[in-house]
Amino acid sequence: MSSIPPASAQQQSSSAAPQQAAPEGGAVTMGSGGLAARRRRKPHRLQIFKDIGTKPFALTAASSFLLLLLAWSALSYTEAVNPIFLPKPHDVLAELIHLLGTADYWHHIGVSIFRVTGGFLLACAIGIPLGVLAGTFKFGEAFIEPPMEFIRYMPAVAFIPLIMVWAGIGEWAKIMLIFLGCFFQLVLMVADNVRRVPQDLLQASFTLGASRWKVIETVLLPAIQPQLMHTLRLILGWAWTYLVVAELVAVNSGLGYAIMKAQRYLNTDQIFVGIIVIGLLGLISDRIFAFMNKRFFPWA
Repeated sequence: MSSIPPASAQQQSSSAAPQQAAPEGGAVTMGSGGLAARRRRKPHRLQIFKDIGTKPFALTAASSFLLLLLAWSALSYTEAVNPIFLPKPHDVLAELIHLLGTADYWHHIGVSIFRVTGGFLLACAIGIPLGVLAGTFKFGEAFIEPPMEFIRYMPAVAFIPLIMVWAGIGEWAKIMLIFLGCFFQLVLMVADNVRRVPQDLLQASFTLGASRWKVIETVLLPAIQPQLMHTLRLILGWAWTYLVVAELVAVNSGLGYAIMKAQRYLNTDQIFVGIIVIGLLGLISDRIFAFMNKRFFPWA
């Protein structure tokens, strides 16, 4: 067998040399590229829908409240704003402690809670069935939703004269105004919750021989419960926002009454206390709904 010519051997060794050097150079390139990729994939707190963890979330939430407090302190302690219009934080805190130590203020709180709860529960008792009916059947949608869409754009405050004529100036008038502020939105939101139920669940139930009402009872209603809880949480927040409006006319009790009474005498520290107490009550009720949602529907 003939041997390889020297020229060919030299050519083969010269072509082999770059092949040995290539892995070293290629490894450097791939290593730097991999490092760059790892840098790009480094977790960032501003990633879309990225969970930042419980502790960072709590610290961020606390910092937002602290920022508001600092802005309030800067404006009030430097008297950039007249103290009559913007009291100092420590004055508001002192007034809060003082008012919470009186039986009258707790009576105002109890009356307001009763009115909000009454209007909210009445809206739920009527609005949820109507919303389920409108979301389930096209006939129900055609019959219920157009009036709801029309009336929901009317401000609830505009109904105060009619409410006073229909319900007088007693507790029913306040409850009715809160009811009107929640009811129409609740019906439409519940109907939307029903329409979001996957059609596959309904078709599978019909295929297995379930009747129409059985599907509503065993499939549709359980399927909307997590989203319904979230909807009720939002509606309850709206109920608190209508409280002061409901307590504007012909009242002698409630947090709205206490706020308006303080306004007449320019007791702005008491106005701040009333606003803060309403905010705290709304926050507590919101946290209760959030806990119930997480407790009963952890998958939602």
